[in-house]
Amino acid sequence: MRTGSEPTTARSPLRMRLWFSVWGLIWAVFGTAAFALTGRTGWAVACGVLVVVVVADLAWVVHRMRQGAHYQPGRDVPPYEPPDTP
Repeated sequence: MRTGSEPTTARSPLRMRLWFSVWGLIWAVFGTAAFALTGRTGWAVACGVLVVVVVADLAWVVHRMRQGAHYQPGRDVPPYEPPDTP
C-alpha cells in the first residue's frame, strides 16, 4: 500500500548489486583457479558452484536494469487503499 511518504529521490540498488556481483565473480573465479591448482578439489567445486550462482545473479540484475524504470506515482497522486478482494 502506498502511504504517500515515499522519498521522491529513491533509487534502485541494482547498480550497487551489479558491482557486488562483479566483485564476487572475480573472487569466485580466483578461488576456483587457486584451489584447483593447489589440488583442493572440494573447495574448487564449492567456488565453482559459487561462480554459477553469481553469474545467474549477474544475469538477473542486467535483465532488470535493461527493463528500465517503472512507473512510480508522483506527489500529485494521493495515497490509496488496495481494493478489497473477496
